[in-house]
Amino acid sequence: MLFVLGASDMVSVNIRAALVQFATPNEMRGRVSAVNMLFVGTSSELGSFESGLVASLLGTVPAVALGGIATLFMVALWPMVFPALRKANDFRSVTA
Repeated sequence: MLFVLGASDMVSVNIRAALVQFATPNEMRGRVSAVNMLFVGTSSELGSFESGLVASLLGTVPAVALGGIATLFMVALWPMVFPALRKANDFRSVTA
């Protein structure tokens, strides 16, 4: 299962990187790609640190439950914060 999850994550990372490049003007691609790579590269380490910190404070089971609740909250909140994403039918309508 770890292999499948890791492979799926790599596919997701590559798709998102390609979409960022498609939405970026030619003269900005290098800079935008560098910033995107910085965020992608550090997000896992920051998430691991946060998970470990919460688990050490609350325990493993409450930390996992809180993480699941926070994930569902963000899934519900994101379309309200970014309504253009909710209304998008395809990639071109988001970048326009």
